[in-house]
Amino acid sequence: MPEGVDARSDETVLNTLADYFDRNRERVYFSRQLEVAFESQWFHWITNRGLRMLIEQGLLVAEERTLSTGGSIHVMWHRGYRYPKREAARVVALVEEYAHPNIGASLGLQGEMLTLEGFARHQFVLHGREVNSFRGRRWDETAHDLDFIFERDNQAYGVEVKNTLGYMDQRELRIKVRMAGVLGIRPVFVVRMMPKNWIYEVQKAGGFVLVLKWQLYPWTHRDLARRVRDELGLPVDAPRALEDGTTQRFLRWHLRNM
Repeated sequence: MPEGVDARSDETVLNTLADYFDRNRERVYFSRQLEVAFESQWFHWITNRGLRMLIEQGLLVAEERTLSTGGSIHVMWHRGYRYPKREAARVVALVEEYAHPNIGASLGLQGEMLTLEGFARHQFVLHGREVNSFRGRRWDETAHDLDFIFERDNQAYGVEVKNTLGYMDQRELRIKVRMAGVLGIRPVFVVRMMPKNWIYEVQKAGGFVLVLKWQLYPWTHRDLARRVRDELGLPVDAPRALEDGTTQRFLRWHLRNM
């Protein structure tokens, strides 16, 4: 059984999701969209499990659609929705647009560039990008590297940026935490969202997680970001820079730990 799920919580999850679909009978959704929508209540995998159970029970109808990129998406709707095809096609078309590999690459780069600018704004000095060594220490257990190494006040940080709607891979998270330890630096993760128990793991290792809550699109893609936000209800935005209050959270933590 997935972490964070037990028989006592199943009923609450199922009832909440069933009520949500009952109130939105003429809408088509996909699993990632709902995982994000309910993330303040449950981990993504709990929502996903609840959706699968409702599909098995027959309350929801689900179909797998193949995207032009070769990937797939599971769309679902209330069994009482008689004519879902047009709505399903609209949802899939918008997902195909933002899931295009070119968009994905630009999102990754945008997250890194905004992080780089935000840390530099607070006098954190960049020591390297995509690195696996620092001051004579090297990580060679795997082929992974860190997006950045920053330093201020003689304290160095290995910073990993994940500008994604879903959680980063937990195995990768733990590798990056171990890597920071081998390099003698503190692990820092800049993410849209992360489960609280994973955040605690990073904190126990002396690190910090800067949760943005929003996926950040390039300014040139602001129209796409608006449509994804308005039509799918996903937390995306296209700011020119990280808000100062966001980077101040990391700066305050840094100063407290000096």
